[in-house]
Amino acid sequence: MTATLTSRRYPVSDLADAIELCFDKGWSDGLPVVPPTEARVRATLDAAGLPPDRQIAYIAHRNVPVTAEKAAINAVLAGCKPEYFPVVVAAVEAIGDPKWAYHGPGTSTAGAGVLTIVNGPIARELDINSGDNLFGPGWRANLTIGRALRLIMRNVCGSRPGTLDRGTLGHPGKLAYVIAENEPDSPWTPLHVERGYAATQSTVTVLAAEAPHQFYNQLSSTAEGVLTTLADDMRISGNVMGQPQYAVILAGEHTRTIANDGGQKADIRKFLFEHTHNSHAHLKRTQRMAGALQPGDETRMRPLVESPDDILVVAAGGRAGAFSAYIPGWGSKRASQSVTKEIRRP
Repeated sequence: MTATLTSRRYPVSDLADAIELCFDKGWSDGLPVVPPTEARVRATLDAAGLPPDRQIAYIAHRNVPVTAEKAAINAVLAGCKPEYFPVVVAAVEAIGDPKWAYHGPGTSTAGAGVLTIVNGPIARELDINSGDNLFGPGWRANLTIGRALRLIMRNVCGSRPGTLDRGTLGHPGKLAYVIAENEPDSPWTPLHVERGYAATQSTVTVLAAEAPHQFYNQLSSTAEGVLTTLADDMRISGNVMGQPQYAVILAGEHTRTIANDGGQKADIRKFLFEHTHNSHAHLKRTQRMAGALQPGDETRMRPLVESPDDILVVAAGGRAGAFSAYIPGWGSKRASQSVTKEIRRP
């Protein structure tokens, strides 16, 4: 017997009325949505092989269970194709993980987005963009998967701007913030394999994150040259008082320069960790650290993150152009950690 959908029904006269109803009910992120009819919701659930009442995450700080039905409704609202839904489910599982610590990134004035990095065969199957215009428009999968996750946070978990979500500025990644690693062109081990998964498995990695910070280096033909520019930019990026993690997104030209010089992901992490320390004196002079200057502050150093492993290195972005990016994580110390979950399909 087909499981019953329990969400409330609303009668409407036509598509335009349905869209306006969603605006009136506060279910939209400010853009028009796709009305979640029963047929669309059931097709979405079927694509993940989930019954409507299956709990896929529990947001402890909100005392909110996220059921498959509620997640599917929001995936439809976002414009997801049914086949995208397993990716959405895995991302919801990840933000429900205690390591991600939903309450902080979901409410903080720092206004974190949910950077979602897709790895494995599903990225190619669903045409999740890993190349040109990486964080920009043009790919339905990237934008609707990210939008679905944010709508679930809004409509199920209660993270609405101006109420629970108190972001002072926010950033465009809070609408949708999904990329894939460019595994076919990458010379390096994929992120999910570094994290213990097989190359044949598909995963999402979520990081509570600021917007991308782009940097430029067209002069260097060595790994050290490119990474020196990157490290200098990261070191003085503003939020240098102990972000829990950073993501470093290296696009085609920089990836080739570093790899041709023998650089591997472990070398990148080590170099960036060692070259992004700030002296206590600098941090105090720039009003990032409290207290008066003390003897020894010029040589007493503070690292950007606790260890090299707190820097996630991802090969993605266009093949041309000497631009890459780093993305600071939200919070300080171990406030929120990136989480990787397998994408499961029936």
